[in-house]
Amino acid sequence: MIQPDSDSSKRVAYFYNYQIGKFHYGKEHPMKPKRIAMAHNLIVNYGMYRMLDVYLMREAQLEEIRHFHDQDYIAYLSQFMSQQKVNFVKEYFNQANDMNPLPEGLLNEYKMIEKAKAPQKAVNSEFRVGDSPDNPTFSGLFTFCQLSAGASIDCAHAILSGEADIAINWAGGLHHAKKKEASGFCYVNDIVVCIVELLRIYTRVIYVDIDCHHGDGVEEAFFLSNRVMTVSFHQYGGDFYPGSGNIDSIGSGQGRYFAVNVPMKPGMSDQPYYEVFRKVMSRVMETFRPDAIVMQCGADSLAYDKLGGFNLSIRGHGACVKYMKGFGVPIIYLGGGGYTIQNVSRCWAYETGLTLGLDIDEAIPAQDKFYDLYYPDYKLHFNIRQNVENKNKDEDLNKTIATVYEHLRQIEQAPGIHFHDVPYSFYPQMEMENEDDYPDEKKEYNLSQFDQNPDSQDIAITPFERKLHQKE
Repeated sequence: MIQPDSDSSKRVAYFYNYQIGKFHYGKEHPMKPKRIAMAHNLIVNYGMYRMLDVYLMREAQLEEIRHFHDQDYIAYLSQFMSQQKVNFVKEYFNQANDMNPLPEGLLNEYKMIEKAKAPQKAVNSEFRVGDSPDNPTFSGLFTFCQLSAGASIDCAHAILSGEADIAINWAGGLHHAKKKEASGFCYVNDIVVCIVELLRIYTRVIYVDIDCHHGDGVEEAFFLSNRVMTVSFHQYGGDFYPGSGNIDSIGSGQGRYFAVNVPMKPGMSDQPYYEVFRKVMSRVMETFRPDAIVMQCGADSLAYDKLGGFNLSIRGHGACVKYMKGFGVPIIYLGGGGYTIQNVSRCWAYETGLTLGLDIDEAIPAQDKFYDLYYPDYKLHFNIRQNVENKNKDEDLNKTIATVYEHLRQIEQAPGIHFHDVPYSFYPQMEMENEDDYPDEKKEYNLSQFDQNPDSQDIAITPFERKLHQKE
């Protein structure tokens, strides 16, 4: 029987939509959104769903995405909506009238659909979308980006509104996307738009990245800011992607010393990784004193990853997640990299448990939809590689920590002032709606039904019903 620890009183908001696991970058592409559905099924089948406030992911509105991304870039990306979404918007537009006007968000999407009617979608090399195997175009690409970003934005809203102490979006964490450029399998930087939302109320936000790859897109977005401290623990050296994240990359202008990079060599294992993480983050938290934390939990730092070179166990990775939770600061956990998908789903399910005060060490539930993918041992945890050299010497790691400490000493005090804007409502542009506006769409969707079919498409989608389940 899974038992919570003494710190299980936190309200945890969890965002999911069955559609997210159905997108497909391509047969040979290492990025598999299916891993998100796999993690979700484990979360349901371990019974964690009952301890969460579960929300249906929504698509971010164009205006929300433009809070960071270039308008022309987003217009170009919007060509790649799913046909289902295009049909929905067109049908809604055709039914609109003076008594039932088209919402502004859908109107903007309709205009983009009309603008992109040309039969041939030309590749624009400036945006790096579709011009390389890394960043392909695929059916529903923009809808995938909207769902990922919409959930991360709503994680921020859940924290700001006091609805949650912790918020989770495993479909987020796409940290390589730039302002007007796709990069490293990432097209829309949900992390940046999430942090921008938090900054409308909070003075200071810390971004922590434990993906094996440097969080370059987020660092670049806030490189000149002293209100966001970006901290990235990543593999560095040789031709390892993206090639950035040297310890001397520290920010610029007002943001000088507010970018923290902890570069490491291949083979990093649990104990030294956690020691470096703990020593760096304790000093960072003491120095910066954030109002909120956004943590990217890329699982390509696990052993056996197809692209990463670290040798972490799920428990080693999760120890960092648990450590940041221990500060008691509102925190948002996002996904990220991870290309051995059965290990990614194991990791994010385990870390969902950690947010609830659980330390799960049980076999994969036999009723899990993806049970066969956990062959041959069908366990949640796996042993790390035994014959892998950790190329990180203790003296080098200590030198890195000392350098980070020296950079942090240059920061005299926690910076910044409050912005006094009022955030968007939890359901943007829907403040005036109530249940009577949707008399024919009300549905009862109880937990037992969800347990039986966690990927069910029969989910109410009206704004007031986006909360699918409240913590029991």
